[in-house]
Amino acid sequence: MIILSYQPPYDWTWMFAFLGDRAVEGVETVTPERYRRTLAMEGHHGWLTLTPRAENHQLEVEISEGLQPVVDKVVERVRRLLDLDMNPAIVHQTLGELASNRPGLRLPGCMDVFEQGVRAILGQLVSVKQAARLTGKVVAAYGAPLDEQGEWRLFPTAAQLALADPLVLKALGMPLKRAEALIHLARECEAGRFPLTRPTDVEHGMKALMQMPGIGRWTANYFALRGWQAQDVFLADDYAIKQRFAGMTPAQIRRYALRWQPWRSYALLHIWFSYGWRPDDQLMAK
Repeated sequence: MIILSYQPPYDWTWMFAFLGDRAVEGVETVTPERYRRTLAMEGHHGWLTLTPRAENHQLEVEISEGLQPVVDKVVERVRRLLDLDMNPAIVHQTLGELASNRPGLRLPGCMDVFEQGVRAILGQLVSVKQAARLTGKVVAAYGAPLDEQGEWRLFPTAAQLALADPLVLKALGMPLKRAEALIHLARECEAGRFPLTRPTDVEHGMKALMQMPGIGRWTANYFALRGWQAQDVFLADDYAIKQRFAGMTPAQIRRYALRWQPWRSYALLHIWFSYGWRPDDQLMAK
């Protein structure tokens, strides 16, 4: 058992609800009390269980024997997934009133960057629930079983998806272009051309992603948000954001959001999950 500490407040209810809504069958299970998933890393595989102890501002991390040779790297990814290293007080100094209703909100990252790229592509133009269900089908078709019963599976590797038949992927319930985009992503990752770490210039990195087939502005931004855990991304073209900023163009929304630099990713989350929020009319005029 490993114990990790974090700076409170932390909204575990929100975080586990966010992860639970996107949980992929066979890979993850999420309850209000804990998060459990399978993981493969550097030839090792197993599972991990995360249990918050909010009263002590700590997180219990249980890692199976199969992942012990890479335990330090697993812990590093856990910290990124749950944004444990962020001091919320620093963000709130910039966000002010926007962050007051959810002071413990954190930026969800990921446990595997390639996996997050796959999820981002599969999440295009469908609901969160539909995206999770479709991703589960891809896992069932291509992910290696972790146990004899096949109840737990590993998320497919780039090597596995690079060899996938686009027509087989299409039959799982996605457009052919999306299936081809997944295969291209996997091949780019296998070739070492897909950026698995956050680039120094995130904006330039997102523009490079948009040169890949099947990755538009929204997908590139969402991937940067979670795959790279970029802290200063704002999805001005997102449907929900455009609803919050009714009557404003994406360019106007981007200008309005400049006030939240360098924490625009956190501002985005607060706006997404603060259903009554509206921009200040006086600030809109500036």
